[in-house]
Amino acid sequence: MDKKVELQKELAFLGLLEKARQIRDELGDRGVLSFLKSSYRLLSKVYHPDLNPDTSKKAQKTQLSLNRVNQLINQMKDEELLEAIQVEPKKPTNRKKKILVVEDEFGLQETFRDIFLMEGYEVKVAVDGGNGYEVYRSYKPDLIFTDVVMPGMNGIELVAKIREEVPDIKVIYISGFFGIKRLKRELNEDMLRFGYPSLSKPFKISDMLGLVHDYLND
Repeated sequence: MDKKVELQKELAFLGLLEKARQIRDELGDRGVLSFLKSSYRLLSKVYHPDLNPDTSKKAQKTQLSLNRVNQLINQMKDEELLEAIQVEPKKPTNRKKKILVVEDEFGLQETFRDIFLMEGYEVKVAVDGGNGYEVYRSYKPDLIFTDVVMPGMNGIELVAKIREEVPDIKVIYISGFFGIKRLKRELNEDMLRFGYPSLSKPFKISDMLGLVHDYLND
């Protein structure tokens, strides 16, 4: 994998990519280079497994990512670092936005599809997380509109898998009542870390369409 692509992916995983872009806009190249080169020292202390015994596995995974970022930064020239965090060119606006709906409830699949089609979007539907990933690979949507609780691969796992390829993929989670505390905690962490919005069932169609429109055009 190209070093610039890998660095971008790791920074996105750590939640540092958008922050780096913001710092570059506000402080310029020198400011963002200083931020990138100093982040490792600070975060490696915060996420050290010994300081996080209750979440040691997550801390270890984050520490590995931090170590790889540090290696890449030391191997790359400043020009390459700046290229890695530059904003991707905007997608053409003269085409319909593409939405992938991932929902295991048959009635809702049809409802979401028909509503989005009537609003002028291109839409494809997947019946679960595994099927959603297969459809995503060929469809390349602008937005993943996914349920959380599904058989096999759940919505959070699906998004994590897609994020490995497209770190800045747009996602809206559809969350309902579920008594799985672990899953609810993972959902809250994912939304907080990556800024994904969500809709709690039941919700108004007008609220859904407003959120999708604003999110896709942000």
